[in-house]
Amino acid sequence: MKIKEVIVVEGRDDTVNVHRAVDADTIETNGSAVNHTVLEQIKHAQEKRGVIIFTDPDYPGERIRHIITQAVPGCKHAFLPRKEALAKGKGSLGVEHASPEAVREALQSVYEMTETYETDITREDLVIFGLNGGAKAKDRRQKLGSKLKIGYTNGKQLYKRLSMFEITRGEFIKAMDEILQEEIVE
Repeated sequence: MKIKEVIVVEGRDDTVNVHRAVDADTIETNGSAVNHTVLEQIKHAQEKRGVIIFTDPDYPGERIRHIITQAVPGCKHAFLPRKEALAKGKGSLGVEHASPEAVREALQSVYEMTETYETDITREDLVIFGLNGGAKAKDRRQKLGSKLKIGYTNGKQLYKRLSMFEITRGEFIKAMDEILQEEIVE
């Protein structure tokens, strides 16, 4: 699978793992210390070929994603579910631990953020489906982020993430129905 856009990852191990899965060029941020030089490289790549941000599904990865998104508008985003990013037998989490299949799936499900933050999903919907508050809220948000391929987010940021990626009410309800059905089976 050949990727036209340049993929932004956090480090060298991420690059090695991405290359195991797809034919692509990468830019490494060298962790959360995203400097001016790296941002300039990303801007240039965005102008020439487009950029896909593919960071770890953790707080530092989200911070890097936010820094780049603010500095370089129009980037696309790929998200890896936390369970796919866990190192076998270790507590480590990152793109470098994902299987080639998980990397390819994440890169096939790329989202482009929009400048208009409009959705027909309401904040009340998030409460009704138990995504904000309650014993199962965090688990449901993780499952929802995985099903919709928008990554995990906390309760405060979920509404914004659904809006940014233009998730429709129908997509949201379908995913939540599946999650609730899975809970019944468990």
